[in-house]
Amino acid sequence: MNFEEHAMAEVDAREISAWRYPYPYDFYNGEATEESLRELMDGSYRVVTEHGELFGFYCTGKGAQVPAGHEANVYPEGPVDIGLGMKPEKTGAGRGAAFLDFLLNEINKSHPGQALRLTVAQFNKRAIHLYESAGFVKAGEFKNDYATFQVMQKDE
Repeated sequence: MNFEEHAMAEVDAREISAWRYPYPYDFYNGEATEESLRELMDGSYRVVTEHGELFGFYCTGKGAQVPAGHEANVYPEGPVDIGLGMKPEKTGAGRGAAFLDFLLNEINKSHPGQALRLTVAQFNKRAIHLYESAGFVKAGEFKNDYATFQVMQKDE
């Protein structure tokens, strides 16, 4: 795998907003609204490419949190929140571990020694399995109007 990363540009944000996942992963489909494009370009999102082609993205900070998690008190201070997404055509093909490993290494460069936390929809069993394989453990759970979420943490 030959991954590289760079800051999110508008062209990347527009492409990511147009991604369409099959059911049940269509839960992750984005919207190309001005608000969602602004969020993708707020400086906390990074693009991951492979051979110059958009492969996925990741973010750190508040953008990685699900708002309903605040009401459930699952986001105490300390860990670095991370979020990620893979291009729909790249999912389910055994590439997730290499992608996750790459972005964890990148995040650890800017946040050395810090615990990492992510939030995943509980129905997304293949993602949960991937995160567990990378050393993440369940740290909490909450619901919003659309899904039940699992908060997972990896202590460094």
